Amino acid sequence: MMHSIIFAGFGGQGVMLMGQVLAQAAMNQGKHTTWFPSYGPEMRGGTANCTVVVSDEPVASPVVDTPLEVVAMNIPSLLKFEPKLKKDGYLFINTSVIDRKPQRNDVKVIEIPANDIAEKLGNVKVANMVVLGAFVYTTKCTEVDSLIEAMKYKLSAKNSEIIELNVKAIFEGVKHVGG
Repeated sequence: MMHSIIFAGFGGQGVMLMGQVLAQAAMNQGKHTTWFPSYGPEMRGGTANCTVVVSDEPVASPVVDTPLEVVAMNIPSLLKFEPKLKKDGYLFINTSVIDRKPQRNDVKVIEIPANDIAEKLGNVKVANMVVLGAFVYTTKCTEVDSLIEAMKYKLSAKNSEIIELNVKAIFEGVKHVGG
């Protein structure tokens, strides 16, 4: 099975970290993976997105024109990437920031009030991990345990309180989509 994902949002929302953690989790499970970043103005508030491919077979290219899954953390990202999503693909929307419904009815839409959930946990910066937990639980492209280990690895220089908060955020995302 091949998953081709675009994570997109404003700079500072942690979309690059989402992609890196997912790619690391897939790699830890022995899957083939690529992570390909794309930046707008390189500062907080500018647009940012990354493409991740996770596959059981070698990946020929990190470039994805029509992704199977899109994670939109803000309205500009929804507007840009919703039209590119494959039919019957997954569209994950951060409804704390995006106040409009998607235009397409041929994709599966997963609405997650990520910022609201993160605020209840005590830090809006973990909204990305809320979405990532929901994403992994829904798509099954990696295991949730592998995702947590990858996140701990990527954030190993951070203090343990931040890591534990991110673990809670992942589980809140899983819980939100039924896990």
